[in-house]
Parts: sequence; C-alpha cells; structure tokens
Amino acid sequence: MILEKKKIRREIAIVKRLYTQNELTEKSKSVINHLIQMPEFLQATTILLYHSLPDEVNTRQLIKEWGKTKELILPVVKGEVLELRHYTGDQNLCDGAFHIAEPIGEVLEDYQTIDLAIIPGVAFDRQRNRMGRGKGFYDRLLPQIKTSKIGICFNFQLLENTLPCESTDIPMDKIITEDEII
Repeated sequence: MILEKKKIRREIAIVKRLYTQNELTEKSKSVINHLIQMPEFLQATTILLYHSLPDEVNTRQLIKEWGKTKELILPVVKGEVLELRHYTGDQNLCDGAFHIAEPIGEVLEDYQTIDLAIIPGVAFDRQRNRMGRGKGFYDRLLPQIKTSKIGICFNFQLLENTLPCESTDIPMDKIITEDEII
C-alpha cells in the first residue's frame, strides 16, 4: 500500500508540473469560488483552513478576505502533530515548518467550536477518500474534528479509482474541484 501511495503522489506531482503557477492560481480561483458559495461556508463562523503551499489550491486570498469576517483557524506544525491557532492577520504569520506560513495567534483549545474544516490533499477519490503528503499530520488531526470536512483540490487530483485506504483514514464530507462538487 505504501508503494502504491508513493506512486500516486509521484504521478500527481508530474501532472502538477505541467501547469504554470498562473494556471494553478486561475484554477484555484474557481475552486474557491465554489467553496464560498456553499451554505456550509456561508453559515460557518469558525473555519479550519490551511495556508497553501505553491502547488496546492491557493487559499491565501481567501484567508485575507474572509479573515476579516470569520474566525479562521490555521494549523501549526509542532513535532508530529498540528496545533490549531487563531489567524489574526498576515502581519501575525511566521515562516513555519516546510516553509508554510503559520499563525502566532492564540491556540484553539476547543475543537468543537469549529463549524467547518477545509482540508488539503495530494489526491482524493470519488468515494471522498483523501491522501495527504505522507507525514500523517491530518490523519492524526481529523479524528478530533467532528464537523463537516471539505477537501479542496484541482480536477487532476480527483481520481476515478479508489485510493488505497486504511481503517483510520477519515473520508471527506464533500470534495470541491474547479469543475465539480461531490
């Protein structure tokens, strides 16, 4: 199973390199546009989000815009786990693990206050399974998040074949690409 996951990650990385950064940014805008129109997003007051890496659906503008009207929670890598912190503006972000911008705001203690979780992934499938980068950060976090989980990705990251999954993998409630919501 590990070799199969590595192969999928390699294949997705190859496809990503076929797109320019501008093309991925444009695709990201479509994904985010679908997201912000969803009732789950509009009704949520506290949202777990992620600060995107260059090869992920770009969430930076979403964070800047919606951080003014919604309580955004962003992860911070602490050893083997993700610590969740309040986003309080770009001026309060620092370069964290893996060069991901991380908030220096207050730690979120009560995960029950999260109304919606927006989750990244390397690949998803039509059964709403998710595969990450292989470090297990979200695998350890997601069982603690009891609210709706929406995976966001590019079309080419949504696979027709079922991903290799383990019993501990948490499926998404929905997945959004630039062309569809499943």
